[in-house]
Amino acid sequence: MEKQVESIVRQVVEDVLRKKGFAKNERRQLVIANWKMNMTLEKAEVFLEQLCDNGENRTNDVVICPPYTLLYPMNKLLQKRSKTIGLGAQNLHTAHEGAHTGEISAAMLKELDCQYVIVGHSERRAAGETDGMVHEKIKRALEIGLNPVICVGETIEQREQGFTNEVVNHQLLQALEGINDFSKLIIAYEPVWAIGTGRSASPDEAQTVHEAIRLTLSEICGTDSEAMPILYGGSVKPDNAGILSNMKDIDGFLVGGASLVANDFQKIVGTLRKGMDS
Repeated sequence: MEKQVESIVRQVVEDVLRKKGFAKNERRQLVIANWKMNMTLEKAEVFLEQLCDNGENRTNDVVICPPYTLLYPMNKLLQKRSKTIGLGAQNLHTAHEGAHTGEISAAMLKELDCQYVIVGHSERRAAGETDGMVHEKIKRALEIGLNPVICVGETIEQREQGFTNEVVNHQLLQALEGINDFSKLIIAYEPVWAIGTGRSASPDEAQTVHEAIRLTLSEICGTDSEAMPILYGGSVKPDNAGILSNMKDIDGFLVGGASLVANDFQKIVGTLRKGMDS
């Protein structure tokens, strides 16, 4: 009975969205580089030079999230080399300011011309970040005008026990409780078991979860859900990016290791565009 109800709800949502003329290619398509604790200024300069030499991006669909120490110099480099690549941060604190040694606030990121910030990455959750903290960080980001990239995903144990949808839905509901402005939100599905392991979800596995995410989003924010980008992350590489991007609910990628090599990252950006055009 529950599956029948879910199927009916999904069909109704799809019918409404189709009547309103929403299409995948109308959503923002993004490829976001998460450099994590990698890169020096010298390496970042070489990376950006190679990336821009391989083909300047004509749409604002590429974002680089370097370590905090590189935010200021990367902002200056991007002003000189590229007007279309966005700048993002990997985290922020829940408070506006205060005695929080080693942390960084939304206002500090905004001052450095950051447009995006990753929130709720599984590596942060593993370090003790709770659903409540993720929610507060999203609120701080939106208050200051940043685009939160909200990470959700299950562990291998949760997947093997068949709890993927329950885990992801719970994370979404907790993250977006009481949020009213959905225009800047970006969701990133990153199965924990695929991050940094070399193992990626199959296109069908990823699409199934992305479709479930969009259904949950439709229950939270109605037709705004169809305009919200849902990215895939988890061992994304040039050789699997193309087929993943062909899935109807995958709107781009949050890239880890492959984002450290300019040529690989550029190929992922290129395959995404091809997938969107096909």
